[in-house]
Amino acid sequence: MPAFVKFWGTRGSIPTPASWTRVYGGNTSCVEVRFDETVFICDAGSGIRELGKDIVTRKPQPNELHLLVTHTHWDHIQGFPFFIPAYLKQMQIRIYGASENENLPCDLLSGQMNSEYFPVSFSELGAKIIPDHFVNSEKQIGGVRVKSFPLNHPGGCNGFIFEKDGRKIGYATDNEIEIQPGEKFPDLENNSPLRKIPEALINAAMDADLLIADAQYDDAEYAKKKGWGHSSCFSVTDWAIQANVKNLAIFHHDPEIADKNVDLKIQTCAQRAARLGGRLAVFAAREGVELKF
Repeated sequence: MPAFVKFWGTRGSIPTPASWTRVYGGNTSCVEVRFDETVFICDAGSGIRELGKDIVTRKPQPNELHLLVTHTHWDHIQGFPFFIPAYLKQMQIRIYGASENENLPCDLLSGQMNSEYFPVSFSELGAKIIPDHFVNSEKQIGGVRVKSFPLNHPGGCNGFIFEKDGRKIGYATDNEIEIQPGEKFPDLENNSPLRKIPEALINAAMDADLLIADAQYDDAEYAKKKGWGHSSCFSVTDWAIQANVKNLAIFHHDPEIADKNVDLKIQTCAQRAARLGGRLAVFAAREGVELKF
């Protein structure tokens, strides 16, 4: 059976509804990964609202969902109170922490529904909410091997790898690949050699059919925002090349970047991939688009 990936929210930092974000979308991070009947939800940004509306119309409607939160910054949890399946009594939602007794994602999802922030309390949700966790950074869920790996972001963050029947999907948002001393930076001419990428990142994404990766900045933007926890699109392209990734989805678009500038970023990354890596396909994550692998 194939794997399906659908983008419900692709924007970073804050929802950005505007005429100049219509193509790639203004909702914050939410990606659905589906293997057979097992539904994984990566992050609960504002895009999860539309996902919830879609889930309740499906036939058959799933009765269990698996929510994996990379980290609990606002743009990755703010949509959960508007997620319709969380209000259904027949629904079961598992929310995963990084390790045993680590219930932080579930705790903070409930915390943002305190009366100071939201009129409906977490205790009023109809669904059965179950805190769950990874064991040694790995878990079998619905026949899918799911692995968690650490990312470089203020406050901490985790990426996820999904594997089944020879298919491999990677999700790695809010990650800063630091430029190493001696590397050409910023590379305004796009003519530098491959940058050095941490071995752990290469190993995690190795041979993935699809890598969804935070590339919020170009080199010039990253030069002004080093330490903010996001990567240059050139560094992410170099990561995908060295990990032999087949398809790279540039993700977590900056709230200030217009669709036409996303197109320019993808064009330069595709040129870089062709020059340095051969067959890597590079494209921008776009709300509403579903991919099949």
